[in-house]
Amino acid sequence: MSDDQLVGEREGFAPWLLEPMRRNKDIYIKVTLAAVLINIFALTSSLFTMVVYDRVLPNNATSSLVALSIGFALIVIFDFILKMLRSYFVDVAGARIDREVGESVFDRLLNIRLDRKRGSTGALAGIVREQETLRDFFTSATLSAVVDVPFILLTMVVIAIIGGWLVLVPIVLVPLVILVGIVTQPAMERLATRAMSHALHKQSVLVETIGGLETVKTAGASPILTGRWLRSIEDNSDISLRQRLIANIGITASQSAQMVSFAAVVVVGVEMIANRTLTMGGLIACSILAGRAVAPLGTIAQLLSRITATRTAYRQLNHLMQGRPEGPDGDPLRLAKVAGKIEFRNVHFRYPGTPEKALENINFTINPGEHVALIGRVGSGKTTIAKLLLGLYEPEEGVILLDGTDIRQLDPVDLRRKIASVMQDTLLLSGSVRENIALGREEIDDPAMLEASELAGTHQFIGQIANGYDRRLADRGEGLSGGQRQSIVIARALAAKPPVLVFDEPSSGMDTQTENGLIERLDAELKERTFIVITHRTPFLRLTSRVILMDRGKVLMDGPRDAVLDKINPARVAKS
Repeated sequence: MSDDQLVGEREGFAPWLLEPMRRNKDIYIKVTLAAVLINIFALTSSLFTMVVYDRVLPNNATSSLVALSIGFALIVIFDFILKMLRSYFVDVAGARIDREVGESVFDRLLNIRLDRKRGSTGALAGIVREQETLRDFFTSATLSAVVDVPFILLTMVVIAIIGGWLVLVPIVLVPLVILVGIVTQPAMERLATRAMSHALHKQSVLVETIGGLETVKTAGASPILTGRWLRSIEDNSDISLRQRLIANIGITASQSAQMVSFAAVVVVGVEMIANRTLTMGGLIACSILAGRAVAPLGTIAQLLSRITATRTAYRQLNHLMQGRPEGPDGDPLRLAKVAGKIEFRNVHFRYPGTPEKALENINFTINPGEHVALIGRVGSGKTTIAKLLLGLYEPEEGVILLDGTDIRQLDPVDLRRKIASVMQDTLLLSGSVRENIALGREEIDDPAMLEASELAGTHQFIGQIANGYDRRLADRGEGLSGGQRQSIVIARALAAKPPVLVFDEPSSGMDTQTENGLIERLDAELKERTFIVITHRTPFLRLTSRVILMDRGKVLMDGPRDAVLDKINPARVAKS
């Protein structure tokens, strides 16, 4: 995406929100038509009162009163139906927009480039959660109130027809109320931005605490997190108090304007009645209409804080949506068949925000079906190589090729189907064991899942349980040992029979017997597949024929397994 395109998107309304609104324009047209009729019907109460006072009472016209009452009752019924329909249409449109926007936001979240990711996990989750603020705007009374505002002019026209110069009262008061709202908006905007920042920090503390609750308890981290949580609450409370105070200025101003409007119309109307330029019924009708002319502004003032919060949420989400997703700018390539040849050519890489390079001038080629081990000190760049190969980050310089094609041209999702991985963090999703292995992939049926489970050793402990593969796992697989979680993740990687496998410390949580059993089963399974293992455990080296020794982001040695192991000092190959 070019810079010009980005500027164009920033200047206009974001397409990820505008397009769903356009697709629901028919519903919003219905809402507008309903609003027109509702506001016209709202005039009938004042007109009804005027006719009763000016025509019915002086002439004791009971039959006319009955006819007027029947007509008024019919209008009330239609008004009720229209208001219900308007509310229904707004809710339907809001639900549709919420689904479409939610799908777009979640898709962008899944495709976010890790080198462009900013803030903590909790802060990012908080930004995505701001979609609810947009949904509340489109499904609440806010939209109805905005639609009602233009009809203030219609109300003033009716006042002018009935009461003549009495219309000057709302003409003076309405701009004053609007002016109060305009004056308070900059402060509301600043406070909404600060409130968002504090809310994201509070969300970050909460997610960090819940996600690592076990570690928080064992490490004794409760005091520091409690302090952060209380500071977040205090900051949020302070900002919320200021927001409510400023919002109350507009609300109170509109309420006072309604009282002044009613009283001023009565005072001026008395003089007009004395001069016989206005009837008693006209005065009552104008006083009712004057209050109605100011009333929508009261609703708007009450909802200004919500509108401000909506704009702030929109900006946060728009910043996320405008970020360049991972993958190529054009149509991505999808390789029909992968032999498994991997090449790193002059690859340099540094993590965002760090001055030191994590990888420097990395060059090696792994041929199809070759089994290679990456070993080295902690922080030597082994895991970084795996992340670059999986397309999680892009190299700063150089190129990474899969079967002769730069992986930056490939569809990232398709790439990770061809290169299955087991990373150090064994993340399991909430759901059943079956769901954690298959991950919704249609090509993985029960026989494929069972075969992968037997290879990974999962079947040894899951197959003995009555509801084994349907057992529901808690968040991150709590209740399972580290080795059991690793076993399920390995089964997940093996299930689709990918041509390339990347294992990063796959047996760090397993005992020696379980590890040896896994290695024996993998020995036959990995034939004719490209296999890369990052490990500090000697048994896993039996599966490899080549070793690459890393240190400080560089390749120190690369050659046949036994030759490299004979040359290096064992103490130098530290645990990673």
